[in-house]
Amino acid sequence: MMGQRHNILGRGFDALVKAAGITAISAASLFLAPPALAASEWTASDDDALLFDLRSGKYRLGDGVRGYQTDAGICVDLADMIMAMDIPLRLDKKSRRATGWIFSETQTLTIDRDSNIVQKVNTKAKLQAGQIHDVPEGWCVDLKSLSDWLDVELEPDLSNALLTIESATQLPFERALQRKEQAAKIRPRNSFDLSALPQSPEPYRFWRTPSVDAVVSAGGLKDKRSGQQFDLRYELYASGEVGKASFDARLSSNNSGVPENLRLRAYRTDPKGKLLGPLKATHFALGDVSTISTPLVSQSVAGRGALVTNRPVERPDSFDRTSFRGELPSGWDAELYRNGQLLAFAENRTDGRYEFLDVPLLYGQNRIEIVLYGPQGQVRRDTKVIPVGLDSIPPRDTYYWAGINEAGEDLIRLGAFVPIRQAGWRGGFGVERGINTKTSVAASLFSLQIDGNRHNYLEGSVRRAVGPALLELSASSNLDQGTAFRGQLLGQLGNSYISAESLWARGNFVSDQIGENVESRHSLSVDHSFKIGGRAVPFHIDTQYETRSDGRDSLDVTGRMSLNFNRLSLTGELNWEKRFSDVGPDPPDRLDARVLANGRIGKVRLRGEAVYRLAPEKRFERVNFTGEWRAGERSDWRAELGYDAGLDRGRAGIGIIRRFDKFSLTASAEAATDGSVAAGLNLAFSLGPDPRNGKFRFSSNKLADNGQAMAIVYRDENRDGIRQSNEPLVKNVELTAGQSVALTATDINGRAIIDNLQPFRPVLIGIDSSSLANPYVQPALPGVVITPRPGVAVTVELPLVSAGEVEGTLVRKGGGTISGVGLELVDVEGRVVREAQTEFDGFFLFDGVPYGSYAVRIAKLSAQAIQVSTTLLTRVVVDEDNQVARMGTVTVTSNANMAANDVDQPEPGNRP
Repeated sequence: MMGQRHNILGRGFDALVKAAGITAISAASLFLAPPALAASEWTASDDDALLFDLRSGKYRLGDGVRGYQTDAGICVDLADMIMAMDIPLRLDKKSRRATGWIFSETQTLTIDRDSNIVQKVNTKAKLQAGQIHDVPEGWCVDLKSLSDWLDVELEPDLSNALLTIESATQLPFERALQRKEQAAKIRPRNSFDLSALPQSPEPYRFWRTPSVDAVVSAGGLKDKRSGQQFDLRYELYASGEVGKASFDARLSSNNSGVPENLRLRAYRTDPKGKLLGPLKATHFALGDVSTISTPLVSQSVAGRGALVTNRPVERPDSFDRTSFRGELPSGWDAELYRNGQLLAFAENRTDGRYEFLDVPLLYGQNRIEIVLYGPQGQVRRDTKVIPVGLDSIPPRDTYYWAGINEAGEDLIRLGAFVPIRQAGWRGGFGVERGINTKTSVAASLFSLQIDGNRHNYLEGSVRRAVGPALLELSASSNLDQGTAFRGQLLGQLGNSYISAESLWARGNFVSDQIGENVESRHSLSVDHSFKIGGRAVPFHIDTQYETRSDGRDSLDVTGRMSLNFNRLSLTGELNWEKRFSDVGPDPPDRLDARVLANGRIGKVRLRGEAVYRLAPEKRFERVNFTGEWRAGERSDWRAELGYDAGLDRGRAGIGIIRRFDKFSLTASAEAATDGSVAAGLNLAFSLGPDPRNGKFRFSSNKLADNGQAMAIVYRDENRDGIRQSNEPLVKNVELTAGQSVALTATDINGRAIIDNLQPFRPVLIGIDSSSLANPYVQPALPGVVITPRPGVAVTVELPLVSAGEVEGTLVRKGGGTISGVGLELVDVEGRVVREAQTEFDGFFLFDGVPYGSYAVRIAKLSAQAIQVSTTLLTRVVVDEDNQVARMGTVTVTSNANMAANDVDQPEPGNRP
């Protein structure tokens, strides 16, 4: 149908040029002087004019290519071809030359009209009569000649107004279109307010069989220092539901396979704040929990107890800093990044946890990434974005929290107790209140045990936005003795982020945040990105000066810079520590340098670390290099080299990771320069209920850590949105989860499982319509929103319905077509289901439209451009009796009043 329209409308190119907005390349060619070479006696006329759709495989290129039927064949406009195929050729009206290259910088092409020469790379040829015609639009090049110059086959189809490109190799613009097509799958063009879409709440149950993540490691070691030994360790993490609450449990063993740590927690989390009735809590927990951190008194500490709060789920403890905690399996390391900069490390600990306490935040958006590295090359990433700005707490909103726990103690302790400074029972209560858009206040009350002594505190703070900065003033009183004051400034100055803090303690004030004998602490940090050679180079420097009543003052300065190249990322860090003493000489200064490198050489991903002591003595502390590369679709190799100065030992290791559908397996071996050798085997898998049949399934995905969804895709033949037993299920349909495409399609029963969903973050589960074989069958809805919970599979049903088309022509009142106008098809819920753009004659077409009632409106940007309202008063129905809804002529007036059907509407008909 579209090809016939273009063939009929092959005339009237003056209107076409104005509507399509051909760029300066074509405009330049309009003014070229008459050719030196007489091409032929043929001259252009409207009767010979053509308009082609340019196609390459399944892709349509550009907005049409103009051409002519000559006495010797067909010619096409060179400028149109350049634009449609994205060829770097330049037409120069003064020199009457076309210069550039074809698909590759080595394939140069020069066309010189004055010299009658065509040079491709090093081959020259004379321009022959009939190869290039001068027409009103510019240079019209004979198709056979253009095919030779471009090394492609250009096949015209006059009956369908098509010009097809055939090539033995994939062309650059085809690869670009493929990338755009893939990007469109993971970045849906339409964005929706999730709260306005259909929801699928999953009710809590009294019992839901947990999913379990398991890691089992076995290894042998022969070492000159420790002799021979064999280790067997395991770690089990389970999550499910009990008593209409979520629960999780973690059990880990020691090196002999004997259970060592057990942690249990029962909790409920609701981002909408509908827990515990009038408390409107967003989270409460019993068991092994962590308390809240404040600027002057409390530090977040894990232990057995209880916690309740209505704070937003992702809200940090303090506006300028936050803390992160998590499980760290034996032998693993953790790194913390903020906006791409490495901030901290956490090495393996005996209690199986990592902690990053009081992580500083910048004004604006803070992208936090925690990367866990396993001993055999495993990598896990957890990313979140924390905003710091005026909206840290909305006006007239009140947040509260209350918690109590026994710090350092597990709910059920299996091994020996590991003492910590905060050991003992502690509790607190706090509130925050937004006064207006710029001001908020907070107050809290604590009872803590520190170093075996009980302390009671009252703390308050005021936060105020001042220009592009946030200022917080805090004060605290130890009800037994001492006071403390703190001022904090967090702001942005141009491209620089500044954080300044001053703290004073009087009367032997001691807390989690302020150590014994500390009198004052002053710090200043600056983050800035420099431009060096067109590259952004992030730079960070911070200084801290602390005074103490015992005379042991200190000054610490850290500088860090990151460089990112095409295949290499470098981070360099300098740490200077200076100590002062009132008794005797000052200790020597300490200066350490550290370099981190991440890059790629060919197919090998490299990661390196080097630490060098510059003062008081010069020496290497340690050096490590790791290389990772793919051994196949499901396999990865890992090699490691390292040197430890403390042990005076170099080592080398190699390992392979193999991922199967139901588990992953890692094997490794290592040898050292002192004769030590080691080997290990690691098995990781997950086990959980299979929502498809009620049995169990094994998976290499982390079922207990993350959420799951089971989608059922079916044909909703009666369009009631409810699946009946006689409605057919649909196989081989791909699903979407947020902005990602699921890796598995629906099975023969129309079911597919999506794993690895982020817990407690609403996500839209939908159908990838590009995977549907029939364009006249489409999703009835954009999708269904679920809020995943760890270890729980949420079931959603996604209906498919029959679809049709909506077409019409947009014109101005009084005549005149409107081309290039963006239109939106809106359903009865106000959602945009399809988008289209009017062609040069005002024609528009919405295809693949699910049956239903719709309104057509002009997109906002287009309405602003042509100075009309976005709203059209035209509605249309697509159903069995009106599969092709022909709207006829839709007229828009300059005062934004739309009137449809200025001509008689055609009778509804079936699809041709």
